[in-house]
Amino acid sequence: MIDANLARLRAHRQNVDRYRHLLSGSLSDFERNYVERRIAEEEAALTYLASTAFPDRPASEALSA
Repeated sequence: MIDANLARLRAHRQNVDRYRHLLSGSLSDFERNYVERRIAEEEAALTYLASTAFPDRPASEALSA
């Protein structure tokens, strides 16, 4: 179960990295707003998963696992 949680954390982190990379390119305002919203959603999912998967650790510590 820990391996599955770590895989989910890794997937969310990779998504955030991918979206941030997209922001460095040329985007319309609509596209930029969409990507920024997706980043916020992925980061919220990361925080939630870290707090539920590793309840005995602070979220920042769990995210670096």
